[in-house]
Amino acid sequence: MLAIIGGSGLTTLSNLDVAHREIIRTPYGEPSGAIVIGRIGGQPAMFLPRHGYGHTIAPHKVNYRANLWALRQRGATGVISVASVGGIRSDLQPGEIVIPDQIIDYTWGRQSTYYEAVGIPVTHVDFTEPYDPELRRRIVAAAAALSIPAKVGGVYAATQGPRLETAAEINRFERDGADLVGMTGMPEAVLARELGLPYAAINVIANHAAGRGNSANGIHFESLEHVLREAMGEVRALIEKLVGSPDSCPPMGMAG
Repeated sequence: MLAIIGGSGLTTLSNLDVAHREIIRTPYGEPSGAIVIGRIGGQPAMFLPRHGYGHTIAPHKVNYRANLWALRQRGATGVISVASVGGIRSDLQPGEIVIPDQIIDYTWGRQSTYYEAVGIPVTHVDFTEPYDPELRRRIVAAAAALSIPAKVGGVYAATQGPRLETAAEINRFERDGADLVGMTGMPEAVLARELGLPYAAINVIANHAAGRGNSANGIHFESLEHVLREAMGEVRALIEKLVGSPDSCPPMGMAG
């Protein structure tokens, strides 16, 4: 069963036929909210809003460990992360959908591993390919089937937040090779890897990053809501197609 984690712009999943909600207790504290269990296009799925149902949890305060643990405990066999991002690369325009394939982590101080309790050996996981290739392939195929012009590939820069970036920081990220910037991609992706959960992302360009395009002199927040509302309609259709595909639920096991 696929789990969808919704970010800014996707705090509910309107095409999820809700059966019930479950509060999952974890060894790592409380998840962002109750897990919504139901069906999309007749197939089982679950949904969790990353920032809580009132969008009250800041990116650096999200309990990523509890969220991923709860989803796996409830039976998730794969995770789709939906997040709004800023576009750094010049060809990435507000409203476009991107399926990233790499991450650069600029966050700090977040609890980013399950392997840190007393007496637990240090454990290293391979993170060469941070997103599960097969799950990414299925997202790309679903987008193509719906004629959604998703951009395939891109390097996601994960920043601390909650503030947005300076123009100089965006210039640095670009020099580092980043195409997109967001605040929630890490440690979510690596925690999924530690749990053996296939994980992939659907990013929506909400705005040009600081110093770019129409954000050259500042971010225009009044335009973001309209952009995200329009784009999230495509995201919901994409998720419905993905969940309804016969091979949409990869088996449990180490991603990659």
